[in-house]
Amino acid sequence: MNMDRPTRIAFLSEHASPTAILGGADAGGQNVYVDEVSRNLACRGYTVDVFTRRDSIETPEIIEWGPGVRVIHLKAGPLQPRPKDELWPFMPEFRDSFLEFMQRDEVHYDLLHGNFWMSGWVAVELRRRLGIPAIQIFHAMGKTKRRHQKKVDTSPGDRIKTEMEVIRQVDRLIAQCPNERAELVDDYKADPGKVVVIPSAVNTRVFKPVPREEARRRIGLSEEDNVIVYVGRMLPRKDIRNIVRALAVLLKQDTGSTNASCWPITFLVVGGETEEPDPVATPEIGELQQLAAELGVTDFVRFVGKRQPNELRYYYSAGDVTITTPWYEPFGLTPLESMACGRPVIGSAVGGLTFTIKDGETGFLVPPRNPQALAGRLHDLLTQPGLCEQMGRAARARVEHEFTWPIVAMRTAALYDAVLAERQPETLLVESLQSGWPHADALNLVPTSHPGSKPSMLDDAFPGGRDLGAS
Repeated sequence: MNMDRPTRIAFLSEHASPTAILGGADAGGQNVYVDEVSRNLACRGYTVDVFTRRDSIETPEIIEWGPGVRVIHLKAGPLQPRPKDELWPFMPEFRDSFLEFMQRDEVHYDLLHGNFWMSGWVAVELRRRLGIPAIQIFHAMGKTKRRHQKKVDTSPGDRIKTEMEVIRQVDRLIAQCPNERAELVDDYKADPGKVVVIPSAVNTRVFKPVPREEARRRIGLSEEDNVIVYVGRMLPRKDIRNIVRALAVLLKQDTGSTNASCWPITFLVVGGETEEPDPVATPEIGELQQLAAELGVTDFVRFVGKRQPNELRYYYSAGDVTITTPWYEPFGLTPLESMACGRPVIGSAVGGLTFTIKDGETGFLVPPRNPQALAGRLHDLLTQPGLCEQMGRAARARVEHEFTWPIVAMRTAALYDAVLAERQPETLLVESLQSGWPHADALNLVPTSHPGSKPSMLDDAFPGGRDLGAS
């Protein structure tokens, strides 16, 4: 590694660009992660290029995204949006476009950071060819998705086999929570010494408490109502239907009817493909509207549509409690956003939610697909405003202490430094052979046919997959 220039990182994120509008089916937590980690690494002196797929002829090849961060759009398949599960056949072109850009731009990278399984495959390919280390974060695992979604899982058939190969080849794996670490080790037989837990986070300058009355005035809500909030993608696995069913249970058990005059309560549903709620553009909205009508709670449910991060704090802060009860959740950023806004969260006891939500302290955990249990915890919070306030304060404190992006960048930088220190002898050898970098033949320093180069495991800076996250 050349010590006369900043360490240069190539972030690979084939479908999740930091420039994407959030809230759509394929735009969510990964986009936020790529954006925030790249920016915060740049603040620590790294130079980061984010490589993502070009999906429009109008999209420029290079966007100067921030100080020390560029977003680079690579040709990989047609210049039009495609669902992420259709992108797998275009990954060889994504790899080749990366190498062409690298040669044209006369740039050398010190480390690859793959995001999601398809970019993980690209990272392994580039690791072989360029002789540089690769870090991988999956954001979601194929075996877990298949276990929960079964026949409706639209992932390509090669996904799990590819994940296994990526896990074997990369130098380190980032897990976002202990549950994901267990998936990697138990389900995929990952070497525990290669897995490091670095939780994701929330931007506490964007997501911050707003006085409830001010927030409600801003978005046009009654100051007297009890308000429960869901923010996130509108997908069946998020199980917003469970919240609608719990609302019906809550109203019937407390008032004996679902008449709006008996208990003024509003369920605010924020998300979708369009700014105005549209059941055609977002089919799940139509399913929820139909369910609400069948259960007699239509008057209590308000659909808002897609909102951007700088607006979302008003929606979180307008609520008394935020709810997220998916069937499964690899990590989940929206609970952290709510906690940063000083609101308690009721979440499913699944995946990363069991890590971020402190049951009984910053909110409650309930079994998934159990509207009765959810209704019980909703009742506990809505009838005890003091408990809501107490949990909200604890939630904000937990986020400030453990879940900020500068902390994530600090932990990620420590991981980079450890891996680069392991590879330094071979890196110096490579650079000594590269006089006059870049040359076309330098793009094949390690041939593609190389039979799975094993990652160097010298003095492991994180023995036993040491957790770098919250307890």
